[in-house]
Amino acid sequence: MSTESTETVPVLPHWIDGARRESASGRTAPVYNPATGEVQAHVALADEAEVAEAIASARRGFEVWSELSMAKRQTVIFKFRELLVAKKSELAEIITREHGKVLSDAMGEIARGQEVVELATGFPNLIKGGFSESVSTGIDVYTLKQPIGVAGIISPFNFPVMVPMWFFPIAIAAGNAVIVKPSEKDPSASIWLAELWQEAGLPDGVFTVLNGDKLAVDGLLTSPDVDSISFVGSTPIAQYIYETAAKHGKRVQALGGAKNHMLVLPDADLDLVADQAVNAGYGAAGERCMALSVVLAVEPVADELIEKITERIASLRVGNGAGGPAGEPDLGPLITAEHRAKVANYVDIAEADGGTIVVDGRGCRVEGHEDGFFFGPTLIDNLSTDSRAYTEEIFGPVLQVIRIQTFEEGVQLINSGRFGNGTAIFTNDGGAARRFQHEIQVGMIGINVPIPVPVAYHSFGGWKASLFGDAKAYGVQGFEFFTREKAITSRWLDPATHGGINLGFPQND
Repeated sequence: MSTESTETVPVLPHWIDGARRESASGRTAPVYNPATGEVQAHVALADEAEVAEAIASARRGFEVWSELSMAKRQTVIFKFRELLVAKKSELAEIITREHGKVLSDAMGEIARGQEVVELATGFPNLIKGGFSESVSTGIDVYTLKQPIGVAGIISPFNFPVMVPMWFFPIAIAAGNAVIVKPSEKDPSASIWLAELWQEAGLPDGVFTVLNGDKLAVDGLLTSPDVDSISFVGSTPIAQYIYETAAKHGKRVQALGGAKNHMLVLPDADLDLVADQAVNAGYGAAGERCMALSVVLAVEPVADELIEKITERIASLRVGNGAGGPAGEPDLGPLITAEHRAKVANYVDIAEADGGTIVVDGRGCRVEGHEDGFFFGPTLIDNLSTDSRAYTEEIFGPVLQVIRIQTFEEGVQLINSGRFGNGTAIFTNDGGAARRFQHEIQVGMIGINVPIPVPVAYHSFGGWKASLFGDAKAYGVQGFEFFTREKAITSRWLDPATHGGINLGFPQND
């Protein structure tokens, strides 16, 4: 909770019942501009009464929205999509101002979220039931898919737009109401989206924004009036979310952390590998759950590959994500000073454990933005796989090269890790690629693709400690998660031949 004065900066409110709702809790948290280090706003942190008010509003919104025809719901979603296309540059500026990522990356984030909105516009085909005629004499069976109710969405700081959009377009299309609990670090995008939904004609209460901390999260996890929880964040919190919400009878999809590897075989195009390793390792300053963390280089390619990556790092510019006279940089700052210190500590650990710091980003400073939370691209060689810097998620612009001798050693290293989010192989050998995709124990796999995030009509999610719950995000699994199926067995009898009394178990004779 912030102890700084809130008099000179705005306090960001909630969005409840179709309007901005000023908080009466008296609790706030600072929202920084990561490029300058300045507090640009404070965000309200909900108390118990505000959590209850938000949930009650969402329940009322659900009762209205779920009764509207699919045609009406589809019209609203199409309108939201058109408004988003027209205004997304405005949204990108909000993302960059609060998160720090460069504007082009913010626009890319919106575009990937927009894919799910576009998938949701076709929802009638994805939630229709089935019909089987005459399963027995005069008896038909058919299924209906109905909304589950109020869906809680707990969003991380690194994708304040794309991650909520993995969930809420599908939940809303299926007839549910949603409550988005954004990260306290960059909450403004969610309020902007709420206003856009209102402009599109969404009834009050169907899209709620509840700002807060653990108190708000626990309120969503335990309330009997919240029917599902969708979460993306670190593995310890994902596990807590899953266990707590499941204990309270909710559906849960909780996506956790990652340590994504790229396996490079000796036949790979090393210029392509170097380009893609830099793109995937340092984009968004490494604050991506699908960021590349480790290059497993099958010898004898490591020395040449490190040289090529080092050359490319030398051309990268770190700066204010909003750009300036010199144009847009390649990397913006990290989200907070505390997170920058955490990333630096992992590099310290790698160095203490015998790793060679080939390129060191710890001393990165940006002229004119000396108080910003910048961290330069970092490259580490010769790191032991026993080091915490290898086994734990760093979530910053830190790329490690691990030298191995065989394909099999690479597969064993990947499969022995606790995470199973994303991985990639770079090779020109189709047989090796096919073997890799079969043997690897990871949920999302790239073949010569470094960040294998599926398109919206497939589903996103990892294995092992990267996913808790049974449903992945978006795609067909998303629609299954946000609907409940009813099976109806129907018979319309002729009163003259009703069949009489039979106490035996029904059979198809």
